[in-house]
Amino acid sequence: MKASLVWFRDDLRVADNPALLAAVGDGAAAALYVLDEESDGIRPLGGAAKWWLHFALEDLRAELAALGIPLILRRGAGADVVTAVAGELGAGAVYWNRRYGGPERAVDAAVKQGAAGAGLHAESFQASLLHEPWTVRTGAGKPYQVFTPFWRALADRNFRAPLGVPDAGHGFGGPLAGSDGLGDWSLLPTAPDWAAGLRQAWIPTAAAGHGVLAGFLDGPVADYSEARDRPDRPGTSRLSPYLRWGQLSPFQVWAALAARRGQLPGSPGPAVFGTELGWREFCWHQLFHHPDLATANLRPQFDRFPWRQPGAADGADPAGAGAGAAGAEPGSAAGHLAAWRHGRTGIPLVDAGQRELWHTGFMHNRIRMVAASFLVKNLGIHWRVGEQWFWDTLVDADAASNPANWQWVAGSGADASPFFRIFNPQTQAKKFDPDGRYVRRWVAELLTPDYPDPLVDLQESRRAALDAYASIK
Repeated sequence: MKASLVWFRDDLRVADNPALLAAVGDGAAAALYVLDEESDGIRPLGGAAKWWLHFALEDLRAELAALGIPLILRRGAGADVVTAVAGELGAGAVYWNRRYGGPERAVDAAVKQGAAGAGLHAESFQASLLHEPWTVRTGAGKPYQVFTPFWRALADRNFRAPLGVPDAGHGFGGPLAGSDGLGDWSLLPTAPDWAAGLRQAWIPTAAAGHGVLAGFLDGPVADYSEARDRPDRPGTSRLSPYLRWGQLSPFQVWAALAARRGQLPGSPGPAVFGTELGWREFCWHQLFHHPDLATANLRPQFDRFPWRQPGAADGADPAGAGAGAAGAEPGSAAGHLAAWRHGRTGIPLVDAGQRELWHTGFMHNRIRMVAASFLVKNLGIHWRVGEQWFWDTLVDADAASNPANWQWVAGSGADASPFFRIFNPQTQAKKFDPDGRYVRRWVAELLTPDYPDPLVDLQESRRAALDAYASIK
């Protein structure tokens, strides 16, 4: 019997995986994961994301093995590797779940073209989003630019129920194609090993993701509408990395949330959390229609904004040029960036967030907004610099949500926060960390001489930001 090859990407699970079900349905399935850092436009993973991926692949291999399905690991350009492995297996079909970035879609198209040339059946499925981005349009037939009507149009739809796990015993039993060793990919940090905090904070398995979901729905979701803004309390879901890597599907989360909603009459928490899933969908909607979301302002007027360029001459790529390198002048843009990245700005709430990020690979969403606003508006540094830092350090670094949210804070994106909305970290701390528990947890030296003075005056830097914005209006 010919093998059917299922190509895994950001869908590292065996339940609710339509591509895997299709491969098993053909009778004999083999699985493939490609570490693609070569295809044009594919963005290499950051360090924290690589750490998560290593353990997620270990977990996926074990789950597939329980079904009798082998997992092949290969490194290279996605379209070339998929075609090659299918040929080595003598496969008759290749299946995968869709991704929605521009370069990823180009890779998918190349796979379909290669499959057609080789006489292979090739088919892709919807598994990572509740909606296909091309299916949600305004009455004028255009993509939505504002979240509220977008979500209103989407939330009224009936999303499919989650799919089950395929039956065991349908793995491919013929000669296998060669596989890389996971350890040979060097996804884990070694010199130095900076991941101790990540290991304390996370269990990167699908089973753990389901446990986190169950714990959230059994407790914090009831008060989510208020508690989600409190970094000093366990009020958020912490599901984002499991969704980012596809160890949980949005259909699984939506179905579990809908079941819980009926048990909490009168509580706004489940509905508010539903809008957070909606915002994730909206970010992917933006990326689908704007493949350069991580590099280009959605609002062209911001192309004229006088950003400070850390470590680079004006006009150079603000996300490159070794921004924030050691030895930068303390008052320079590079010096300010280095202080921001390492939690040494002298602004306690910002510093607490950056230290949480470095230690755990995660930052509370309220603090993400505060830290981003401080970088972009009080320090005047390009949002792309901050977006790249989050891409490197977040375990949930998402190709759509990360740049879309940075553009939201900067005022340059779709349905963005107005630029003149500048988060005041002191006010935010009083409102959302009133007892200082969050700050004290991460900034132990707060009341000692070791804690630095503020990099900038909040009021003066706010006025400078507004003046800069006035220059492009």
